[in-house]
Amino acid sequence: MKIGIVCYPTFGGSGVVATELGMALAKKGHHVHFITYKQPVRLDFISNDIHFHEVFVEEYPLFQFQPYELALSSKMVEVVLAHELEILHVHYAIPHAYAAYMAKQMLKEKGVDIKVVTTLHGTDITLVGSHPNYKTAVEFSINNSDIVTTVSESLKRDTLRLFNIRKDIKVIHNFIDFEKYPEIHSEECQRNNIANENERIITHISNLRPVKRAKDVIKIFYKIQQEIPSKLLLVGEGPDRESIENLAKELGIIDKILFLGNSNEVNKLLCYSDLFLLPSETESFGLAALEAMAARTPVISTNSGGLPEVNIQGVTGFLSDVGDTDDMAKNGIFILKDDKTLQQFKHNALEQAKQFSMQNVLPSYKEVYREVVTDCC
Repeated sequence: MKIGIVCYPTFGGSGVVATELGMALAKKGHHVHFITYKQPVRLDFISNDIHFHEVFVEEYPLFQFQPYELALSSKMVEVVLAHELEILHVHYAIPHAYAAYMAKQMLKEKGVDIKVVTTLHGTDITLVGSHPNYKTAVEFSINNSDIVTTVSESLKRDTLRLFNIRKDIKVIHNFIDFEKYPEIHSEECQRNNIANENERIITHISNLRPVKRAKDVIKIFYKIQQEIPSKLLLVGEGPDRESIENLAKELGIIDKILFLGNSNEVNKLLCYSDLFLLPSETESFGLAALEAMAARTPVISTNSGGLPEVNIQGVTGFLSDVGDTDDMAKNGIFILKDDKTLQQFKHNALEQAKQFSMQNVLPSYKEVYREVVTDCC
């Protein structure tokens, strides 16, 4: 099977899932072509079965903003023709689904019927797609895709609520490649490099955008560390970095926080972690929570979006209302207060994460491809 994958090549969940999916398909013998403006951050190798095609946008003084959608759709056409692709799998509605529709129309004029699978990931629907300036185009692009998937039941409900969708929407959850989460023994995970023996290690990973409510992370940690000696690992970069650092200074806990920036080795960083905080305004699925659970880390999160489909109340962690930092801190203290409780939550987190293994989820995507291309897999 020859598949084109179009995604944002960044540290965000949609790009991570798209990249991991492409690499998994290549391992199964399919030919995968990534089409985007730079090499995806999680794409750790190029082979005979994995190819990267860079989208170049020419600078032209007439345009205040360069027309990426135009360059992207043209590149899709070029790659489909050159490599005889059978499917374009686009992740994120804007601009990828719209550009794929344009590519599909251009290819029709050349006698090529490319199939388009669109996967919706979250803010492309709930924040951007529902905006009046984009709603019509997003709705059109979704309805003109051959197959549409979402990463959670919650996002499917949001999509049907916000748009007039005539297509059936299939739910295929995000997944984890457990080969990247081997059991890490204590001698490999040198916790004493980060914290004292009596301290717990708490982690937050995100792109530090306002929707992630990173200030709430600082507030929760502040309350936890008053009861339980702790260190906080903050992984990621984004617009709220300066404000959360200032808040940590105001609260007098800056010396208990390690700002680690972006990382491609999230699995290794999570080996240190006793608790994961995800107080987001909304999460369509919560891939960061799933990655934490795969590393045996219980999760304190909000109850918004798809998070209840991942984080099970009182089993793998706890869910609280958005902004209720007191409840999140109380729940975090409950998990961390003694070793027996913590180990039970760690065990539960790992067992729940196994349901979202690549081996369990990948067949669902292959089935989607079978629906659009006969005898494909």
